[in-house]
Parts: sequence; structure tokens; C-alpha cells
Amino acid sequence: MAASMLVQRTAALCGTFKGISVSKAVRPVNSHYGFMLQTACYNPRPLRLNLRGPYIPDKDSIKTPEWQKTARYDRKLFGRFGSASHIDPASLWPSHEELEKIIAEEKQWHPPLEVMLKNIEAKEKEETEKRLAKEKLIAANMAKMPKMIEDWRREKRETKRKLKEEKAKKAKLLAEAQERFGYSMDPRSPKFLEMVAEIEKEEKKKKKLLKRRVKEEQVAAPPVAQS
Repeated sequence: MAASMLVQRTAALCGTFKGISVSKAVRPVNSHYGFMLQTACYNPRPLRLNLRGPYIPDKDSIKTPEWQKTARYDRKLFGRFGSASHIDPASLWPSHEELEKIIAEEKQWHPPLEVMLKNIEAKEKEETEKRLAKEKLIAANMAKMPKMIEDWRREKRETKRKLKEEKAKKAKLLAEAQERFGYSMDPRSPKFLEMVAEIEKEEKKKKKLLKRRVKEEQVAAPPVAQS
């Protein structure tokens, strides 16, 4: 009740003494009622708006931003203010290069219906050809599959046989080295490698002599009489 009466008195005082500053008439210090009094008597200054004409930037001024000197901004001003913008409408029309670019973009992103149908047909044809080629390749590979499996098995058997022969040959050489030198040797030692090279040389010599003997026997053999 007391607060309501205080507000009414404050309004009356503000209406009667408009020329008197609120800060001079009443000086509330840290008071809730003083804040209400200042709020009731607040009279802001009116805004100063320039409504006489549109704002046209000066393109020759260095203070004008670059984006206000572009053709895009001129189109925006002419679309908003019309002839009041003092912009020549002919200058807003795109150049030949820009017009060709716009037409090319229209053709690329918004082609006619006939062109779209042809593109769809060509794409479907290409996808069909790719699918048929893939199916043909799969069928050809499936036809080769039995032979490929057999070749793989044969190579596996051949590799296994070679490993077995190499293992047996190595064991034979180690046994021969132990018999020759009287003790087991490391297959990586120079002495063992030298022995292996000597044995291989002797085997090559034997094969060469055998080949020569067979050739001499064939020459010395009498020719077979033809009936």
C-alpha cells in the first residue's frame, strides 16, 4: 500500500516539475523506491533518423568498403530504390563473357528434358555394358578354375619335392663332410662350402665325360639298314 502511494506521488511530481532534474529533486541513496522514481521519470532523447533519401556510397572515396563498389551492390541498390539510386540500369546487365558463363551453367545444371533423358539412357547403357563385361569375366575365370587349381596343386607338389631333395642332399653332404673330416660341421662354415664346391665341380666333370662317351658310342655304332 505504501509503495503504491509512493509511485502515485512520484508520477504527480514528475508531471508538475518537468523542468526540474530528478537527480536534484530527489536523491535516493541505495533505495528501491529511488530506482522506481528514476524509471518513471526517464525521458530518452529522440532518435535522429535520416529519412530524406537512400544512402548511396561514394565509390571514389577510400573510406567506402570494397563490397559497396561492386556491381552486385549496385543491383541491390537499384532493386531497392530504383531510379533514386542514380544507377544506370544498362550497367547492371551482364557482359558477353558473364552471359556466356551463365548460359553454360544453365546448360550444365539445368539441361532440357531431352538431354536429361539421353544422359539417363547413356548412363544405363554404360552400366549394363559394365555389368555384362564383369559377368563375362567371372564366367571365364570360373571356367579356368579347375585348371588353375590343378596347376596350383602341381606347383605345390613340385615345391615340396624340391625341398625334400634339397634336404636329403644337404644331409648327404653333412654326412660326407663328417666322414671326410671326422667331425660334424656347420653348413655355413667356409670349409664345408669349399667341400660342396669341390663336389659340384666333380659332378659336372662326370656329367661332361658321360655326355662325351654317349656321343662317341652313337658315332661308332653302325647305321641301321633301312628296309
